Amino acid sequence: MSERRSGGYLPTVWDPELIQSFTPLCTYESDGHRLEELKHATQLLFKSPTRPEEKLDMINKMQRLDVAKHFKKEIKEFLTHLDPNTPTDLFTVALQFRLLRHYGFSVGSDVFNKFMNSDGKFKECLSEDAAGLLSLYEASHLGVHEEDVLDEAKAFSTKQLKLALDKLELEKDLAQQIKESLEVPLHWRLPRMEARNFINIYQRDENKKLALLELAKLDFNLLQSVYLQELKELAEWWKGLKMKDKLPFARDRMVESYFWAMGSVPDPKFSKCRRNMTKYASLVTMLDDVYDIYGSKDELHKYTTAVKRWDLEAIVELPEYMKVCYKGMYNHVNEMLEDALNTLGLDILPYIKDQWMCYVQSLHVEAEWYYGEYMPTTLDEYLKNAWISIGIPVGLAYIFLAMLEDSNSLNQCELQLFEQWSSSDLFYLPSLITRLLDDLSTSEVEMERGEAINSIQCYMIQEGVSEEEARDHIKDLISDLWKKLNKSVAHSSLPTGFAEAALAMVRCVHGMYQFGDWFGIQSKANKDCQNSLLFNGV
Repeated sequence: MSERRSGGYLPTVWDPELIQSFTPLCTYESDGHRLEELKHATQLLFKSPTRPEEKLDMINKMQRLDVAKHFKKEIKEFLTHLDPNTPTDLFTVALQFRLLRHYGFSVGSDVFNKFMNSDGKFKECLSEDAAGLLSLYEASHLGVHEEDVLDEAKAFSTKQLKLALDKLELEKDLAQQIKESLEVPLHWRLPRMEARNFINIYQRDENKKLALLELAKLDFNLLQSVYLQELKELAEWWKGLKMKDKLPFARDRMVESYFWAMGSVPDPKFSKCRRNMTKYASLVTMLDDVYDIYGSKDELHKYTTAVKRWDLEAIVELPEYMKVCYKGMYNHVNEMLEDALNTLGLDILPYIKDQWMCYVQSLHVEAEWYYGEYMPTTLDEYLKNAWISIGIPVGLAYIFLAMLEDSNSLNQCELQLFEQWSSSDLFYLPSLITRLLDDLSTSEVEMERGEAINSIQCYMIQEGVSEEEARDHIKDLISDLWKKLNKSVAHSSLPTGFAEAALAMVRCVHGMYQFGDWFGIQSKANKDCQNSLLFNGV
């Protein structure tokens, strides 16, 4: 056999003993009562007589501090009675528009017409209003297709905000917020990551509400106590599998996998879903390396065939290192099956097996491309397979099950929806966005080691353009897909909460790939991010 390839991956920085050494700053048992007191105090603050623009500003701060989830009823009640045409200043009009759309209210982009000339361009006099421009920029990201006003709003605000930063005349916090938003707008951000950042900004606000600030800190730390306990249990599970000993060439990324699960379903009640997603992601990160780097053509064919059989006896044909992968996958899925059968009396095997088979087959397609020295001739041909090989559909399937179970509607009839997963935009769009973000972050390293099949390379070949031009096209494509996702979330008929979770997953991926190849490199930025959100309180 030819020499095995290597991804050159570094070992994990999260030793199981290190994870066990962390202790939470507080717990729901000891501090739950204080949380309820602060929620009540904040509720009174919100209900106190204030001007509509002040309430909008408070909702914005509650959202950025990740505590608006506790006041959905009060917020929606307030927004229901708002007149979109009442405010006159750019900051408030844009903020109101963004919040109304965020909470599912129908509001047209014509509210911005008052700030535009007859030629459809925004008035130049707005260029002096940096806070208003930032608010307009954030609002523009909640657009859908054929909203020319919001496209113009995004182009105009982006240009003017970059010019404002160049002048170096802005207040420090505002300048920092503009810089961060131009990189990742609010609508694309992971709420927990934003909360960690915004708590520091809000602490410096002269008009801050102390109850709201304390609530944000306590809520952050209490959630962290739940996540830490789950991580400790998962660390023991992962240690027991001894995967990193048996597959030393593969990425050991259990904590990074948990981060993805946490960001997608952060509510404490979805503990089982987070655990299942973490187990899945930890296993397939290694399986991805088996198909991408280590496995021979013959071995990969045997593994794919074994998955189609879905039988432990199928491992007889596999080499030792693949037996470990197969047992890990099989036992993990079996655990889920037994749970569904015991708690709900349902057989979910056909649906989960279908997801896993599609995923493994997509990995096999890419391996066949590599060994056959075949390059997809168009971006579409590549993406037709790559949106599945990124592994997101299986994670969304796990969430789908969890949402049905939570709403007490998990039954054989509802499970039939699974059969249409491949034609659902709420499965397709998050997966495709994730694939493109992953390619933007990992393509350079992959091409260096001879793996040239990615969206950037395919577009370069298809259009005969430079790598820089291809990257710009992929970024534009991501923005375009977000418009489709906004529409799909707004009109979703899938189980309650699923659309929001699909959106949360995309936001989490944006947050992860801010720091480069999240599952590949072990950078200080990656570690600091995980430390601040999972291990170190505020």
